[in-house]
Amino acid sequence: MTAKKPKASDKPKEGASKSKGAGGRPSKYKPEFARQAALLGKKGCTDPEVAEFFDVAISTVSLWKLKHPEFSEALKLSKAEADLRVERALFERATGYRCREDDVRVVDGEVVVTTTDKQYPPDPTSMIFWLKNRKPENWRDKPEGFNDDAPPPAAVTVTVVSGRKRADT
Repeated sequence: MTAKKPKASDKPKEGASKSKGAGGRPSKYKPEFARQAALLGKKGCTDPEVAEFFDVAISTVSLWKLKHPEFSEALKLSKAEADLRVERALFERATGYRCREDDVRVVDGEVVVTTTDKQYPPDPTSMIFWLKNRKPENWRDKPEGFNDDAPPPAAVTVTVVSGRKRADT
């Protein structure tokens, strides 16, 4: 058996990397993207919205999160911060809250600004949402142990055999 002679096309080109995976398009990622991702996360953007902002596919954002820890952390921390703000707002709606408002009116041709405390009552829908998510064992729609497959209770039929007619007085 004779060894095959290598072809010229089998030789690596000059300046080419010998490591696998070195080919392909260069990454669009830039270090400043981490700061931009943090701002997007604080605004409540989702990964698809982040991808749209950077004009890349969602898979690219996922890859950036794997390859660039600073990008991943920026998104994680800023999204957590946005979530906390929403949780706090939901809690305030569920329990009621008070805030200061400026009432601006024109009285006798003059602008009058009056600062008032406005009270917002608790919102039952927010309460239910909060409780169903925080204490599902107590507040779910179907209580624990409820069985959809259980047969309905037996029907009871009452037949009157005799009776007296009531006289109207």
